[in-house]
Amino acid sequence: MRNKVEIINNQRNVSLTRRNRVLISRTVDMVLKNEGIDFPCEISVNMINNARIKKLNEKYRDIASPTDVLSFPSGEYERGMNGTAFSEDEPCYLGDIAISLEKAAEQSLTYGHSLERELAFLTAHSVLHLLGYDHVEEKDQIDMFVRQEKVLTEMGVTR
Repeated sequence: MRNKVEIINNQRNVSLTRRNRVLISRTVDMVLKNEGIDFPCEISVNMINNARIKKLNEKYRDIASPTDVLSFPSGEYERGMNGTAFSEDEPCYLGDIAISLEKAAEQSLTYGHSLERELAFLTAHSVLHLLGYDHVEEKDQIDMFVRQEKVLTEMGVTR
């Protein structure tokens, strides 16, 4: 099974390296594997700056400040869980992810770890959102945290 991860760099503030791109794709694959997704999926990852993510955050969440990541599920995953068959030719389009690479770089400094670790964390977090997880309730927040940390540990991307 082959997942497709399209990574689009629409910012110029922070360098997006080939290593970063590979890490993002590996993280997507690992989350999907750990979640038992046995059909091919497609995800779009849009790397943007703080100004752009602030506009998106305000438009979709009514929060007038930049955030680190936003997830936009397509709704196709639910169809897959209800028996729709996906194939290599027509994968399940899980949705879109917007990551502020600028905010990720800031947070990596704040938390004292690498940009790679922050990107892997934000990617894992957002893919879980595309799969329907949220962190509104404390128990759900703990569940997401455990799932994210499992992925990062298996990948060797630790603090």
